[in-house]
Amino acid sequence: MAVHWRHQRRVEFSETDMAGIVHFSNFFRYMESAEHAFFRSLGHSVTLKDMDEVMGLPRVQAQCEYRRPLRFEDQFEIQLTIQELRPRSIRYGFRFLQINQPESPEEVATGSMTVVCVQKNEQGAMQAVVLPAVIRQRLEQALG
Repeated sequence: MAVHWRHQRRVEFSETDMAGIVHFSNFFRYMESAEHAFFRSLGHSVTLKDMDEVMGLPRVQAQCEYRRPLRFEDQFEIQLTIQELRPRSIRYGFRFLQINQPESPEEVATGSMTVVCVQKNEQGAMQAVVLPAVIRQRLEQALG
């Protein structure tokens, strides 16, 4: 599947554990950071503040499989793909590559995350709703 967004960064000291490797939980933060950058590239925020009604995109599923560690100051790339675009949800795939030596990147982890478009109903509970047309159109263009 085609990569729709690439997000590069370097491992910060605060992201590592006592063993000097990236703590597993940070991969979920990295996925979210890549998703936010991707949405900004489309001219929107994941908070959907620019829509007529208060909406959000909470995570309903997230997983990550680890193959090798990342360490302090490693450079890495997060590749985001849209695996599935449904009327009310988006499923992303993520691939993490260590790129200290750009000519030979190494896959360190893969992950996925599913978000659902929600809006508060009259009782204040979140309810799944159809993605706004402008968001869906931009996502479809990204799928290209």
